[in-house]
Amino acid sequence: MAECKRIVVSLPDSLLKEVDNIICTEQCNRSEFVRKAMKFYLSEMKRMNFIESMKKGYLEMTEINITLAEVGLTADYETICRYESRLAECE
Repeated sequence: MAECKRIVVSLPDSLLKEVDNIICTEQCNRSEFVRKAMKFYLSEMKRMNFIESMKKGYLEMTEINITLAEVGLTADYETICRYESRLAECE
């Protein structure tokens, strides 16, 4: 493991009791628990930030996507009309 720094953290008794119950069950120590909790929190924050940036990007692209969809539907409709017209000529 990389060089570790010692920190002091103050917790309410109720939270510390919950943590101690978990570390007893998982057979780890408080330091391991805090490291895992911090890593989990940081990864969740990165995930949430990524999701928010994707949401923002999709919202910014909304108008462009609607326009492209309408152009595509119009082109499809025109193609179908031409096809049906040609079919009618063959009859």
